[in-house]
Amino acid sequence: MDHPLHAPSNPDDSATFRFKTRVNSEFPAVALDDYQSLWGWSTTHIDSFWSLVWDHTGVIGDKGEHVVASGASPSENPPWFSDSRLNWAENLLHCRSNDKIALIEATEPLNTSENPSPTYRTVTYADLYALVADIPGDRVAAYASNCIENVAACLATAALGGIWVSAAADFGSDGVLERLEQVKPTFLFAIDAVVYNGKVHPHLPKVRTLLSGLAQRVHALPQVIVIRNGGLSTSALGEQEGKLGQYDPTWMSWSEFVSIGQKNPTLGRTETGKIAFVRLGFDAPLWILFSSGTTGRPKPIVHRAGGMLLQAKKEFAICGDLKPEDVFFYYTTTGWMMWNFLVSGLSIGCTLVLYDGSPLKDPSILWRMTDELKITVFGTSAKYLDHLSKHYKPREHHDLSTLKHIYSTGSPLAPPLFDYVYEHIHPSVLLGSITGGTDICSLFAGMNTALPVYRGEIQCRMLGMAVEAFSPTGTPSAPEEPGELVCTKPFPCMPLGFWPLPGYGAKEEVESAKKRFDESYFGEFEGVWYHGDHIIITRSKCGNGGGLVMLGRSDGVLNPGGIRFGSAEIYDVLDAFTGPQHTPRLVDYLAVGQKTEGGADERVILFVKLGQGEKLDSEFEGTIKKTIRSRRSARHVPARVVQVPDIPYTLNGKRVEVLVKKIINGAHLSIVNPSTLANPDILELYASIGETLRRELV
Repeated sequence: MDHPLHAPSNPDDSATFRFKTRVNSEFPAVALDDYQSLWGWSTTHIDSFWSLVWDHTGVIGDKGEHVVASGASPSENPPWFSDSRLNWAENLLHCRSNDKIALIEATEPLNTSENPSPTYRTVTYADLYALVADIPGDRVAAYASNCIENVAACLATAALGGIWVSAAADFGSDGVLERLEQVKPTFLFAIDAVVYNGKVHPHLPKVRTLLSGLAQRVHALPQVIVIRNGGLSTSALGEQEGKLGQYDPTWMSWSEFVSIGQKNPTLGRTETGKIAFVRLGFDAPLWILFSSGTTGRPKPIVHRAGGMLLQAKKEFAICGDLKPEDVFFYYTTTGWMMWNFLVSGLSIGCTLVLYDGSPLKDPSILWRMTDELKITVFGTSAKYLDHLSKHYKPREHHDLSTLKHIYSTGSPLAPPLFDYVYEHIHPSVLLGSITGGTDICSLFAGMNTALPVYRGEIQCRMLGMAVEAFSPTGTPSAPEEPGELVCTKPFPCMPLGFWPLPGYGAKEEVESAKKRFDESYFGEFEGVWYHGDHIIITRSKCGNGGGLVMLGRSDGVLNPGGIRFGSAEIYDVLDAFTGPQHTPRLVDYLAVGQKTEGGADERVILFVKLGQGEKLDSEFEGTIKKTIRSRRSARHVPARVVQVPDIPYTLNGKRVEVLVKKIINGAHLSIVNPSTLANPDILELYASIGETLRRELV
């Protein structure tokens, strides 16, 4: 579709084009005239580009002279700004206002009929700075909710040069154990209880189970600091007192821990009482994020402090044009990289909204919150928008006049959901479908206020990210032709590696981590970063250099008869059957390939979840197949359509296509890491269905 759903009223006044003007001023021979030319310059002159990003966004620190080795390839993982010194937390706490709100914590209410709005807690930038100053830090982990204390602990850890690790409170203790046993933290912050679906869920029993597991696998246990859920009333916590359990004598409360810093004014402070930010090299480790690990131990991905800061500054200040007056919300848990993405918004000086609870028990809650808090940037997942579109039209019930941007990620945003956002949420908002991942904790492609929004497309490749679509032979695909997402030039948010890094573990562990890292990202095409996403880069429109269409994970690409296509091409068709007017109605679906002819070919298997009490009959199955054939091709038509009671998802809300593909092709359920899945028990049914499907081919 060449007609944009949204277009900027004055692109020349956008932050991106103001940056373009500065490039033209400082490099007169360049003469850039649109986004495509700016992107091209930023990916061919990466040293000049990233140096100017540092200057333009006002990074606090000593930049030095070096940027990156000219001509280095991504597989070399070259050092960045090797003689610079900075501190990530210092840059996030540059605002010290007594009046400006830094964080608003919102907790799901227990009784929406009596009080439909969340409970709010706030801290100013000055309060947050003071709180961070009172917290000692080291290698620190959190098993907590999305609360003010969690952000403060992360900032304090980074302020003193420590390494942060975070797991969401909804993760099972086994999944958290798999992560923390690899990192061996010295401190563990844990919430005492969380609220979800209108109920209080005690958390300390899970903490005890985690510690028991760590005791068996790690010699030294972390010091536990318990955070009281500030969004719960004393009476609500009192009702749960018996379930919460008594604190272990070795644990500390949050207030006790903070008092250590208050009573020791020289601890982590300068002589004048300011935070003694430890400025380290650009490539100093900041935090460790973990892959989903559905078929093995989660990969511990170590990110560099300078890369996280500079990438966030570019994405927010130059591409997204966020300003200090913005109120930025992202629905996320602390175990998803979008929490790190959100917290990095403090570097702009805007107000962040932290929500903890269910987003859909009361579908109005996040939109009521948008009006009450005057949210301008609303972030969520494609899965949330999909669920919401079937039940709720926010524009009919809420004002939403403050909204400027809506960001969506986690899975491809289907074209009908673009229509839904503009018709039923806000007619003139910038809908920023964004893509990146835990691997880079930032974006390869996403939002830009200088560019239009086209249905079904991510707006653009981000500045400084040399993203291409590669054919199976390792050559760039033509516009509109599918290929593998690669990055052909180094970028500063490339991870340092997998934990342990050199100097943090035994030689054999370090070498094993390095080998696993190289195999994960550089084993497919020589010299370039291979991300594992199947994409299309569209033809350039309005100077955008080409948008992106996400086709699904590469290892989940379907290939019947040698014709490769992504599952998203089928899902796009099926979206038409999801509305409440359809009987039967598709609630969810998942398409995978089953090997045939001894692996020489494959057929498409489509699993569908229907509305409650509905059955898949031959007529509806025929309608599905006929529609797929007419809108796609005969190759896209599934050989089998199978009704299932549920579709498996990871804890972060992603369909697990690859895992299901392996199971129906005969992999044993022992490959499954159940702690990473939201509904692992359903896989036993898929294993049984797989046996039946394989017998059909004998």
